[in-house]
Amino acid sequence: MSGRGGMIGNVVGLAGRGDLKMLFGRRFALMGMIHLLPLPGAPGYRAEAGMEAAIRQAIREARILVDAGFDGLIVENGGDIPFLKPEEIGPETPAAMAVAVAEVGRAVSVPLGVNCLANAVDRSLAVAVAGGGRFVRANQWVNAYVANEGFVEGRAGAVMRYRRAIGAEHVTVWADVQVKLGAHAITADRSLAEQARDAAWFGADVLIGTGSRLGDVPDAEHLRVIREATELPVVAGSGVRTENLAGIFAHTDGAIVGSSIKTGGVWHGALDGAECERLCAERDALESRL
Repeated sequence: MSGRGGMIGNVVGLAGRGDLKMLFGRRFALMGMIHLLPLPGAPGYRAEAGMEAAIRQAIREARILVDAGFDGLIVENGGDIPFLKPEEIGPETPAAMAVAVAEVGRAVSVPLGVNCLANAVDRSLAVAVAGGGRFVRANQWVNAYVANEGFVEGRAGAVMRYRRAIGAEHVTVWADVQVKLGAHAITADRSLAEQARDAAWFGADVLIGTGSRLGDVPDAEHLRVIREATELPVVAGSGVRTENLAGIFAHTDGAIVGSSIKTGGVWHGALDGAECERLCAERDALESRL
């Protein structure tokens, strides 16, 4: 039995690192974050602006990212802070996200991912099916951790069954290993490699390594350990910048980029088109040396 972790992983989703290249058409893919404005139900939602404001901004940023050379996008309800635990999220959030994802998909023609915060992977799958997404992010796929939202458990078993029930086997799961913004003392007796294998064993298709907080660079050794633990593709999920891309490129198959391409280096800043272009140009230069 391979490090992939069993028959399920070979039946649905991705089978190995080459499949990420098939999805994006290159050795190292860059995924840009679309942090949606507050959606209906969130404390910061502005009813007078309506969903139109969130959709306009999402489409504008999507076009900037794709024109710069990004290979995919992840649509996330980042403006809904403070986030709820999965079971507390109302129907208004995935409904709004599905509309936004569908509109972004009409504006650009790259694979789209979905992340319904916090860790609402079943809602993300529903959004992906309704809106045309190709993958979802699971901040905690297996085991558990303590987050700002409280105690957050991985629900891979339930979510995998839900994915089958709604006919979403084509939507892949990208699972964080020791995700940022959380305390991982609960799993302190399990090595990083073991946790990566846990995620693979329970059907994850891609593994994500991050730093400790938003914008923090992931430890190179952590990325190496995650990469060597299974046969799955590995993606860096925080702290990716033009100046450190070469080091991240060496241990991963792609990167999710948010804060570093925003004004002031914060996730809620305005998108910096010039920085997007610089990052993509550096990636192209690294690929050309292979």
